[in-house]
Order: sequence, then structure tokens, then C-alpha cells
Amino acid sequence: MTDVYIAGAAMTVFGRHRDRTLEDLAGEALSAAVKDAACQVADIGTAFYSGMTNGPLQGQHAIPGQVVLSKLGIDSIPIFNVENACASGSTAVHLAVQALRAGSTDVVLAIGAEKMNVPDKAGAMALFEAGWDVARAEENYEHLVRMGAGVVPPDGSESDKPYSRFMGVYGALSRHHMRTWGTTQRQIAAVSAKNHQHSVHNPYSQFRAPFTVDEILAAPPITYPLTLPMCSPLSDGAAALILCTEEGLARIGADRRRSVRIAASVMRSFSGRPLDRPDLHVGRLTAQAAYEAAGLGPTDMHVAEVHDATAMGEIIQTENLGLAAPGEGGVCAERGDFTIGGRIPVNPSGGLESKGHPIGATGLGQLYELVTQLRGEAGDRQVVGARHAIQENGGGFLGIEEATVAVHILTRN
Repeated sequence: MTDVYIAGAAMTVFGRHRDRTLEDLAGEALSAAVKDAACQVADIGTAFYSGMTNGPLQGQHAIPGQVVLSKLGIDSIPIFNVENACASGSTAVHLAVQALRAGSTDVVLAIGAEKMNVPDKAGAMALFEAGWDVARAEENYEHLVRMGAGVVPPDGSESDKPYSRFMGVYGALSRHHMRTWGTTQRQIAAVSAKNHQHSVHNPYSQFRAPFTVDEILAAPPITYPLTLPMCSPLSDGAAALILCTEEGLARIGADRRRSVRIAASVMRSFSGRPLDRPDLHVGRLTAQAAYEAAGLGPTDMHVAEVHDATAMGEIIQTENLGLAAPGEGGVCAERGDFTIGGRIPVNPSGGLESKGHPIGATGLGQLYELVTQLRGEAGDRQVVGARHAIQENGGGFLGIEEATVAVHILTRN
């Protein structure tokens, strides 16, 4: 199978960029990624553009990639638009890998950009509710929140301010995990405290203030057991990767010492599994397929970036990836296994909770972090000796799980 490498990686600061345009953010990421790969825009043979907000928030319901990239000097080549909910950016990378392995080109751009902080905040929040079957929205919601039955939220643990109903789903998933495995709110807060502490050392993070576990528990509630610092914010930002075959690396003259190989790129979609079969979770099955493709296992991983739209998401996904035994994700986080310097650092970037969550750029931002870690260029958040890394990025909800999940394994010799 054709080897594929990440030769260039870049991202903007994720955050509230009210005075910047979508094209400005995308242009910053593109320029930096091209420079990082030591190539030219003209070297790119195909581009995959990831974005979810162009249509509903900017009115560009069609050809967003062609519109944005043409303003950045990219035209005439094949440009594909990718939307796969919160997994859009990772899907762009997965498709880029397929294009390179098919031999249609030897240098590909995967880029994602979002501008979510707009005057219509309600419209921006509503985007997340497009990530399920909208024809059955109420039925979906009632079905999913029933997963949290059996754990009674304490008084005062529900926000009186509007928030995305996806947070209600995450709250129900949290309560289900608490009821099933004995996970505590304090363990969930430990995940969040760890990620906010990691973000202090990430100059691209939306939030860089540290929080203690007690401060997170005392923060304004969203929906039990989740408090505000446990949840990802609305974010603007962009991220980009330049991917190459061996021939592409040679053609552009990329520095082979800084190129990171994609050992596995796997995607799966949800199934109609019952709630009592977590062994069939789409995240678990995707991870198993990725490990098999890479010829590696969970114990070979040195660092991970996982989809923590809430802190509970990290607990669930570390278990799916085999980095913790079922029901042990919260225990591992609380004792420091997932902290930089621990057994397997998770979300050294600060995760979505701190770094931010500009939907189409999120997966690309995760991969940027892992590339930086494997190159040994992460500064004060560096995971010492990291050679193998895993990324998990999910999108939407169907049935009782994510509608789609992407897992990438990266490696450097």
C-alpha cells in the first residue's frame, strides 16, 4: 500500500475572531502549511475543503471550497467540498489519503475553516442539531436523553440559559456511564482540569487559563454532571495539512526528517447496536480497524488527541481506543494517566474544551497537534519520546452513538 506522509501542518489560533473573515483565517492556515512543507501552492494537485458553517452562517450554500480557495490562489485543480458534521476535517484527510493512494496526484491539501462567532448566536448553536435526523429531532432527543435515566440531577445543576441540545445528550451519556460504571462527577472534572492545564502551554488554544477540579465543579452548570469548563465553546479558526506520497515528498523537496507517516486512516459509520453492547460502539470498531491497519496496538501509542466536545467524551473515547479498560477512563484521568508525563497523555493541546471546536477545522487541528508532538516541537507541552500517536474524531449522532468516526494513527521512526 502506498505510504502517505504529512509534510506540512498549520493552524490558526482558535477563538473568537469577530474582525476576521473566513478567507483570512483559511489563508493564514494555508500559507503556514505550505511554508512548513517547503512547497508552493502550485505544487498542490488536489484539495479537500472542510466546512459546515459556510452555508447556514455565511450564505455560501454551494461550492464553498472553490470560492474560498480561489481567493487564496488555488484554482483549476480538483477541489472537493467535505461536510461530515464534527468529523468533517478528519474526513477531508481520509479522502486525501485515498486520493494519494489512488495515484491521482502526489500532493494534496486538506483544509478546514469556520467562522462560528456571528451575531446570530442562536443560529450558530442550532448547527449542532443538524447532526442527527432532523425529521425526527424530538424523537431523537427523547430517545438519547433516556440513556441518563436512573441518575437524578441535584437541584441547581441545570443552566437557566439556552445551550445546544447536544449538551443534553452528552449529559445523558455521562449519567449512563456514571450509573453503569460508577464514574463520578469529580472524575469528569479531573479530565477537564487536565485539559485546561495542558492548554496553558498551547499558543493556538482559545482558552489558556488553568482550572482546578474544585473550580470546575463550582463553575456554572450546563446540565448534570457537566459544568461550563467541561464543554467546548463556539470557535472560529482554520487548519491545514499538506499530504504527499514518497514521490510527492521528493518532488517538493520536503524535509524527510519532519515528515510524519499516516500509518492508518479509518472511518466507520454508526450501527443500530443496543445500549448494552458497548463492544460494538462505532468508535471501538474504528479503533480496532486502525490498529490492525497500522500493525500497532493501544500500548504502542505515546500520545492521543480525542474528541472531547465535553469532558465525558474523552472518557468514553479513551475506553473505545483501548487506552483505558471499560469503565476505567475516569479513574485513569483522576490518577494522572492521561496528563503530560503520565502513562499516555491525552489531549496535550487542551482538547476541544480548551483549544476550541471550529467544526470543519477540528480534526485537522487535532492532527496538527500530533504532528507537532511527533516532530518534538511542542515546547512545554511536549510528550517526551513520542513516536506513535492516535487521533479520534466523531461527528453527529444516529442511534445511540456518533454517526461517523475517524481514527488516524501517525508514526515517526
